[in-house]
Amino acid sequence: MHIPFDNSYADLPDSFYTRLDPTPVAQPKILAFNENLAKVLGIETDDLNEAAVVFGGNKLPQGAAPLAQLYAGHQFGTYNPQLGDGRAILLGEVIGTDGIRRDIQLKGSGPTPYSRMGDGRAWLGPVLREYVISEAMHALGIPTTRALAAVSTGEQIWREQGALPGAILTRVARSHLRVGTFQVFAHRGEVENLKTLTNYAIRRHYPDAKGPMDLLRAVCAAQADLVTRWMSVGFIHGVMNTDNCAIAGETIDYGPCAFMDAFHQNRVFSSIDQQGRYAFGAQPGIVVWNMAQLATSLVQQFDDKDAAVEEATEIVHAMPKLLEDSWLKRFAAKIGITAPQKGDTALIEELLGLMQTDGADFANTFRALYKGSAQDQFANREAFEKWSEKWTSRLQSEPDAKAVMQTANPAIIPRNHRIEQMIEAAVSGDMDPFHRLQKALATPFTETDAELSRPPSQQEIVPATFCGT
Repeated sequence: MHIPFDNSYADLPDSFYTRLDPTPVAQPKILAFNENLAKVLGIETDDLNEAAVVFGGNKLPQGAAPLAQLYAGHQFGTYNPQLGDGRAILLGEVIGTDGIRRDIQLKGSGPTPYSRMGDGRAWLGPVLREYVISEAMHALGIPTTRALAAVSTGEQIWREQGALPGAILTRVARSHLRVGTFQVFAHRGEVENLKTLTNYAIRRHYPDAKGPMDLLRAVCAAQADLVTRWMSVGFIHGVMNTDNCAIAGETIDYGPCAFMDAFHQNRVFSSIDQQGRYAFGAQPGIVVWNMAQLATSLVQQFDDKDAAVEEATEIVHAMPKLLEDSWLKRFAAKIGITAPQKGDTALIEELLGLMQTDGADFANTFRALYKGSAQDQFANREAFEKWSEKWTSRLQSEPDAKAVMQTANPAIIPRNHRIEQMIEAAVSGDMDPFHRLQKALATPFTETDAELSRPPSQQEIVPATFCGT
């Protein structure tokens, strides 16, 4: 196997990471390999057995510089001064055929100094869950980490449920720099490391930025765009801690995430989110909070901290408007509006209110609007028809409404009950539901598998999702 490594993070000071190799596993076997992504990365292999050995952590490919990254983070609002890669090893970086630099990371590759008494492993369920959902997000056009490979380890992993089959995910990201990466050096008072990290982040992700405050502006804009894209498809991240907030503006960490079925602004699935901190409708406010933590870290490197705080405060305070504008752009497209006007927000919110009252399915209601059959999604048809009259009148100035709606409203999303059914089958050795989901979700705006678009029955509803750590 040839992986064209071009490593840069490993050239940063040793205080940024711990160098170590993945822990070998008993019997690595490829469960899934993303050939299209491999081509983009310039990875060449014609032997999946060799791929299993490499992505199972049993053999280091030439040019790899394996390490576990250091970071900190606020977890549900409480600061943890040291987190880090507790079950992941960064093999190295490649510059793809598209010119983009990306990390290649093994997730579930064994204990590290940051494991906090954990085993450093992953079981099959969360690995396949992240593989399916991250690739679905990519197909939806939402910035995300991606899945290159899933490998079974031939070992048992012990969790609350008992013994479970072990697995490793190969995750690809534009980087694994997080808000928490900046926090760890800021809180330690390691100003030179903070400056080094800031300059590295600018070079890697935002080369037009002229210093830390420009970096903050760029990250705020990227995160505002990302979170409103999530919301436009009914996605709930579930664990928006600062260590899961990527500087590159990609979705990272698919632990307790979920896509809504029946719409509700306060919908929560994550079993560890007892207070609804990361509920669907709370996500814009939380990303502003996360950016405030980034700003707090960045200002520590300035001599004139008062001036830096003033500028950073202005940038963060401008973010709600960014989110509002981006949200309106995304949701206006979902009802066929390309040039939002004053009053369109109220029109959209009225529809969402009707959906919440009736428990209408989020994805299917918007898709049905495009198809002209949305009335079937509502128990109170009369209320919907009144809204529809206003909507129809508004679309008279939108000649491309149909085409806009078709590309803004997916026919299929990775529904919770289908993910759970897929995992249950895979644990018993049946990978067919995995492959079926992967195939359908690769073209989410095309109606190729109607059964997978069906909301769950009462017996199929998944009320809670879990991290899997």
